[in-house]
Amino acid sequence: MLSIKSIQFLNDLKENNNREWFLANKKRYEEYKQDYHQLIGAFLEVMKPKDASLELLEIKNCTFRINRDIRFSKDKSPYKSHMGIWMNTNSSGINAPGYYIHIETGKSFVAGGFYSPEAPELKKIRKEIAFFYDDLEEIVNNPAFKKHYNGFDRNETNSLKNAPKDFEKDHPAIEFLKLKSFTVTCKIDDSEIIDKNFVSSTSKKLIALKPLIDFLNRGLASE
Repeated sequence: MLSIKSIQFLNDLKENNNREWFLANKKRYEEYKQDYHQLIGAFLEVMKPKDASLELLEIKNCTFRINRDIRFSKDKSPYKSHMGIWMNTNSSGINAPGYYIHIETGKSFVAGGFYSPEAPELKKIRKEIAFFYDDLEEIVNNPAFKKHYNGFDRNETNSLKNAPKDFEKDHPAIEFLKLKSFTVTCKIDDSEIIDKNFVSSTSKKLIALKPLIDFLNRGLASE
């Protein structure tokens, strides 16, 4: 679980997102960071035995810097006011399928899959879907998966309106093939975050994604 003090720090940072406040509360930030790292360690301890692809991950591989990259953003707030934990199946930091936990009062969620793969990776995944769409259908319709997730995330930025190049518009998996990101999401209530069973209960939601992540990795490994 995450301490109430850490959640309060994030809430206060959201209301006072400036360098002066942050420096004045540096001690609170250091305590928050320690709590952050301990929570990641707890998740890795539970998840590694369930997914061998995470074995090489260390706490540092799963953290995000609190500083925002504001170079190309209209929002010039210098700090992130949420906590993110990213357990990527590739410990080198290269974009790959993985598990994500987002903690923010009123907006927390768990997610997983492969976000915005580059063109070569996207092509491989679409090829895997085209040939083995029955496997993907079975994964997303499995009761263990559907207990937490309602299919792939879809919006105007991560899904094509028409069939992608080289695929027939009447392909039986066309709705999967239109996707440009392959992620699924499940909301988390604020009460869950401070519950003593937060890590174990959330890990169950995450590990329900393992078949999907295995499928995506299988596609990426193909020639």
